[in-house]
Amino acid sequence: MQALMNSVRLIGNVGTEPELREFSEGKKIAKIRLATNERVRTKEGLISENTQWHNLVAWDALADVMVKYVAKGSKVAVEGRLNHQVYTDSEGQRRERSEIVVSSFLTIDGKKPEIA
Repeated sequence: MQALMNSVRLIGNVGTEPELREFSEGKKIAKIRLATNERVRTKEGLISENTQWHNLVAWDALADVMVKYVAKGSKVAVEGRLNHQVYTDSEGQRRERSEIVVSSFLTIDGKKPEIA
């Protein structure tokens, strides 16, 4: 059961092009937004779509792979852990942000590898 502690698995559609940032010490981070959809039945018996948006981050070598093979509209399966941050913005407002730190992912219909 320990392996399930803070474990997240999602399959969804990428809503943004991956954003890659490089830091002076050589670290890299890629960020994307992932939409997951769930169909729910209302009290009236109608079916509606419930879309949830998730912030995903990948670090270093995984960030490079994500940028190369994931594009807006791609369907991906991701595995990672949930990270919640509380911070103060530049205007002094308290903010909260949750993100999934990706440890592995699989493109279901992403970019095809370039043939050199």
